[in-house]
Amino acid sequence: MRYELLGLIRVVGPEDTSYITAHKAEVLLATLLARAGQVVSADQLINELWGDRTPRRAHAALHVYVSQLRKFLRDAGGGQSIVTRPLGYLLRLGSDELDSLDFQRLMDDGRQQVRLGRHEQALERFESALALWRGPAFDDARDGPIVNTCATWLEETRLQCLELLIEEYLTLGRHRDIVGQLYALISDHPLRETFYRHLMLALYRSERQAEALMVYRAACGRLSEELGLAPCRPLRDLHQAILSGDDQFSERPS
Repeated sequence: MRYELLGLIRVVGPEDTSYITAHKAEVLLATLLARAGQVVSADQLINELWGDRTPRRAHAALHVYVSQLRKFLRDAGGGQSIVTRPLGYLLRLGSDELDSLDFQRLMDDGRQQVRLGRHEQALERFESALALWRGPAFDDARDGPIVNTCATWLEETRLQCLELLIEEYLTLGRHRDIVGQLYALISDHPLRETFYRHLMLALYRSERQAEALMVYRAACGRLSEELGLAPCRPLRDLHQAILSGDDQFSERPS
């Protein structure tokens, strides 16, 4: 069986793909997936499910949701995946697959390909890793701190993968292919300076120097307005290099 949390949570069994319609059961599965292979205490699960609005019979209610989730997973073909422990519960993966682990493996393999100088292969690994994402991690099941922390970490890792992917496009001389995507990325992440730098470099190499300088001004304005900061050193250095026509940035790196 396969668990997928990079988007709306779903369980892919031997015959069908299943979704949990009950929100509390979905949050429970999300929490167990975020700590797959580890015991999550009953108190932690109760906090994820209800926060500071804990019902009077919270432990009994938790037991009901665990029973419902176990039935859902059995029906999906997962067998006895949820194991009871003295302090709480554990989701045992065994031979089951988890899309977030696949994402991390592909990303790590891509990094290894970069180190070996195999840039086409690295590009393919990063693209395959990002293709696993169907939406925000855990989607609308981010009710508590365990799931929210895991989702935040996964999103940051996704952005790192995007940065690595874009660097491979630039290394391979495919700067024109990523201009549109980079404009979208700085719109979605206006304080992430790496995307501004990549966009400036892609535009400069596409013989669009004026637009590259406009991107720098936009970055300066946004950072000053939001944070009261000047751009970081790499962004300033690239701006100066574009103004001076530095050949170091005008061609594909060797």
